[in-house]
Amino acid sequence: MMAGHSTSMGVEDVNLYYGDFHALKDITLDMPANQITALIGPSGCGKSTLLRCLDRMNDRVQGCRVEGRITLGDEDIKDIDPYDLRRRVGMVFQHPNPFPLTIYENVVYGLRRQGRRPKSELDGVVESTLRRVGLWDEVKDKLKASGLSLSGGQQQRLCIARALAVDPEVLLMDEPTSALDPISTSLVEELASELAHDHTVVIVTHNMQQAARISNQTAFFYLGELVEVGPTAELFVRPKKKQTEDYLTGRFG
Repeated sequence: MMAGHSTSMGVEDVNLYYGDFHALKDITLDMPANQITALIGPSGCGKSTLLRCLDRMNDRVQGCRVEGRITLGDEDIKDIDPYDLRRRVGMVFQHPNPFPLTIYENVVYGLRRQGRRPKSELDGVVESTLRRVGLWDEVKDKLKASGLSLSGGQQQRLCIARALAVDPEVLLMDEPTSALDPISTSLVEELASELAHDHTVVIVTHNMQQAARISNQTAFFYLGELVEVGPTAELFVRPKKKQTEDYLTGRFG
């Protein structure tokens, strides 16, 4: 499969246990290509846990056991080398986490791990990727400055650039704006919408308005179960389950 193509992801009958604790219960969910799927629900309901299954980050958690099938396109992710999987399925975290390197080196970090590239190629990727995330004009004269010298919102866009530089098929975003101010939040939301043209985007968000603004489909989780999933406009206006309605109207959170 050529890089640069968006690929759907799917989970089928996924159960996840931390020791004896049953954290995800029989989850089946399709995350279509070129769409934004939002995962919503109260804290501790399993949204971020599911997200971390998609790039096998839970493999690193002691006592964590995942059952069921998770697919990237037609492939079972168990059959994909974890390093390769994390190149194809990028992740952006809640708190911006640039490496303590220059802005330039943050962007090319993943490419350098893949082997030697001519400087001209790296320069091109840095410019095109920083343009995609709307940072180029702000940082083009200080590419040698530390990524940590940027503001929070710029750092998060740099982290998105770092994930995009290796041309992933899927981008996972774990509450990517919860630590950001409103202006940076709307920049990241616009960026997510744009990225869905070429990528599959899965976003965990606490912010229901954010899910309503940018996602194509929304999945509502409660206590480790997927209560309801549907086209975002439908789910927010006419939820089928009482639990979903109670959550959306603020009766519990």
